[in-house]
Amino acid sequence: MNRRMGRRLVWAVLAGAAADLAGLGLIAAAAWLITRAAEQPPLAALSVAIVATRAFATSRGVFRYAERLTGHDVALRAQADARERLYASLIAPRRPGHGGADLLSRMVDDTEAVQDLLVRCLLPAAAAAIAGLAAVVVGLTLLPVTALVLGAGLVVAGVLVPAGTATAARRWSARIAPARAELASRVADLVHGSADLAAYGAGDRALADALAADARLATLERRQSRVHAAALATGTLVQGLTVAAIVLIAQNAGVGTVATAVLALTALVSFEPVLPLAAAGERLAGVLAALRRLRDVQATPPAIDEPAAATPAPPSPLTVEIDDLVVRHASANGSGTAHTGRPAVDGVSLTLTPGRRLALVGPSGAGKSTLLAALMRLVEPESGNIRINGVDIRSMASDDVRTLMTGLTQDPYIFQTTLRDNLRLAGPEAGEEALLRAVRDARLEQWVERTGWDAELGEDGSTVSGGQLQRLALARALLYDPPVLLLDEPAEALDEETADRLMTDLLDVTHDRTTLLVTHRLKGLEQVDEIIVLEEGRVVQRGHHDELVGRPGYYRDLWESEALTRR
Repeated sequence: MNRRMGRRLVWAVLAGAAADLAGLGLIAAAAWLITRAAEQPPLAALSVAIVATRAFATSRGVFRYAERLTGHDVALRAQADARERLYASLIAPRRPGHGGADLLSRMVDDTEAVQDLLVRCLLPAAAAAIAGLAAVVVGLTLLPVTALVLGAGLVVAGVLVPAGTATAARRWSARIAPARAELASRVADLVHGSADLAAYGAGDRALADALAADARLATLERRQSRVHAAALATGTLVQGLTVAAIVLIAQNAGVGTVATAVLALTALVSFEPVLPLAAAGERLAGVLAALRRLRDVQATPPAIDEPAAATPAPPSPLTVEIDDLVVRHASANGSGTAHTGRPAVDGVSLTLTPGRRLALVGPSGAGKSTLLAALMRLVEPESGNIRINGVDIRSMASDDVRTLMTGLTQDPYIFQTTLRDNLRLAGPEAGEEALLRAVRDARLEQWVERTGWDAELGEDGSTVSGGQLQRLALARALLYDPPVLLLDEPAEALDEETADRLMTDLLDVTHDRTTLLVTHRLKGLEQVDEIIVLEEGRVVQRGHHDELVGRPGYYRDLWESEALTRR
């Protein structure tokens, strides 16, 4: 939290405390006014109390409004700041450790905990402490022994009860969180797997499992609510006993009716800001757990090491040299990350000169996508070098590397926004002419004409076909127009005819572009300059299409297999 937000937080605490003090003053002045008026003194003797009552009543609302305005402003700014830091920590590729659903929960739910920490925990506690101290001072002024009783009651209701609810909340959260996750999983199965459940007559069983998970969660939440109710009842009981004790002490001390009324009502209202702290203690346990989860994400080390002083990106045209590159996959374990035994890329060397097109071919798990990830600085090589015009990419900022070498990823993502905005992700300032050129190059112009530029696309391409999704992602890569175009399985998961058309168009549009193409489809690869065959991370064959078809090996076997399939 910066200094400006710290000052705003102080003002919020002061405004909240002033509102509570005004409430105390209102009750004390009103109690004195009513009891003194019953004695029928001259009106002049009551004028100060009348003015004070009006002033306290008016100022209480003003201070409360100021506290809400300032407090929520600080809370929302702190929440935005927490989200910004979390997003910034996720922009750089991270080592394994958190799944997508888990990260989404931390981004949405856990960052809201920052707001709750300020609005529901810290601000009420600080204001209640100041108001309680003021009430104790009133007791010390009128009858010192009542201050001890009031102070003890406030400590029980404002410290011990919230501490108990916080402890109970931690225990219940450990049981409720898995139950809630199980219910979410069951509901997701019902929603996303409804067609399969209906096809195999398993819908009733899945629904019964979801209802059982819901019943277990409801039982746990009812038990937790009983703890919350018991805490609130305990605080109210302490409030009543404290006021009763103060009245008895005041009567025995013979301080008079007016002082007794002031002491009793001041004690009663002093618990008003204290009683909600039981709920704050319960919420605090969840807030602290959420903050720990956020720190856990931010503490996850990046997948790559950025240089302390980055070397400027070299100018085009670019020559990319890969020399004896070794990359191992990182995997999460209990103490952080570890590496698998066999390298995903094992001693690969190749050169990509300006205007040259290379194709990477090999079975699944051969290391093709990992090699592209290393080129885009998404993973850290164990050994070997990647150089652009003689400059090691590890000496360059990763963003600069991706500006030079990037393109179509294996699983392109379509955002839930318009077609135009999905394209402009790669070129925010791109004009209509540039958008049209990218769409034409990707052979999407007819689809765009039918749907329109402002058509809303579903999240993750749910409203487009597989071929349209791949072509849209290709148009995005072409609009970005990097000096070195990397294409990872552009025809993946498409039917035979659609995949053939896409590969034909792709090879046509990349003519004279420096391109590295990862594919498992061989049709059309006679147009590329060189084909690299990877198996288990190693280069086992390389050459032109005609050469590889004439040699025994993986490439010829795959070519013959495709030929049989096409007959």
